[in-house]
Amino acid sequence: MVNQNRRQITISKEKAVFWMDKNGDFHNEHGKFEHPKIIKYFNAAIKKDENGYFVHQITDEYEEKVYFSYEDTALFVIDIKIQEDILLILNTSETIKLDMKHLFTKEDNLYLQTREHQVKFSSRALLKISKFIGEKDDKLFFTFKGKTLPIR
Repeated sequence: MVNQNRRQITISKEKAVFWMDKNGDFHNEHGKFEHPKIIKYFNAAIKKDENGYFVHQITDEYEEKVYFSYEDTALFVIDIKIQEDILLILNTSETIKLDMKHLFTKEDNLYLQTREHQVKFSSRALLKISKFIGEKDDKLFFTFKGKTLPIR
């Protein structure tokens, strides 16, 4: 049975005790999170609403939203699967299909702009996808299945 009287707890990013760096790693006052299960739990709990990104948790007693600070973006491509399409696995465990038209670079990093999010490619994901990226006349291009598009 679902508890309809769950207490709602919201913590602002100014009061949050953790944050995310430009590489997608969570930190607190003691340093970078190291335990893989905790990292996976935090990443899987990332949600977004009109107030920004937060880590979401529901228990029998309460529903908690902890908005957190991040240096660049809260969403990262952490792995890639190449099948009929290129599938991007995000730090949240969500899988999305790559839309080449929405790739762009900023400060030597590769990103994908979706309708709702700016997603940054981790070093590992960038290494895996780099075989589809070429350069000509100081411009980057993405080529997949015979189709080539410029990267903004």
